[in-house]
Amino acid sequence: MTENRLDLNSFPTIIDVPREQTASLLAKVLGITSFGFLITALGVATAPDWSTLPGMIAVLVLVFAISFARKASPALALGLFLTLTYFMGWEIGPLIHRYARSVGPAVVFNAAATTGLGMAAMGCVAYLFQINYRRIAGIGFAALLVLILLGIASMFLHFMTPSTYSWLTLGIFTLLTIGDFARIRAGGDGRSAVSLALSIYLDAINIFLAVLQLMGGRRRN
Repeated sequence: MTENRLDLNSFPTIIDVPREQTASLLAKVLGITSFGFLITALGVATAPDWSTLPGMIAVLVLVFAISFARKASPALALGLFLTLTYFMGWEIGPLIHRYARSVGPAVVFNAAATTGLGMAAMGCVAYLFQINYRRIAGIGFAALLVLILLGIASMFLHFMTPSTYSWLTLGIFTLLTIGDFARIRAGGDGRSAVSLALSIYLDAINIFLAVLQLMGGRRRN
């Protein structure tokens, strides 16, 4: 009985795959994500002032649709992802337009550039070090749920400033981004390139919005 007993500690929490074996997966994920951001820029440029709520609803529906289609039809999942990136532009477009009018378009460019450099740095950290991405994902997801609850409560009790919320958002999605890059570094954990690209894309969008809020608030002050 003792010999047949499973040792739970024998299961690795870090899948160490040679970097050259995951280079093609990383290139595919980054290619899909980059193309998605180009479509998001088009969505932002064409977004009317009333598009935030329709864009948000479309994005939520498409996230669930991708989760169902990613295994049945990778091509359909890719099409849904690219559609999602356009409607994400609709969701965030009115906010970006307001910042561009009130603070100036330079703050939007600086926030985008800072996000891009930050994402590159986090990807390097994930590829240079062995990281337990499952543990990071669990901590990050739990922290995100707490932040959402605090944000909802703060809408009524007003105990959290927008800058504090943005700093917390930035910290949590930095953690999640490192975890998502570490997942790619580990071979993807059975996820498709589209699913991994969706995670990286949503991480970057949330980091961009947090950085934009912090930079825009500083300019206004």
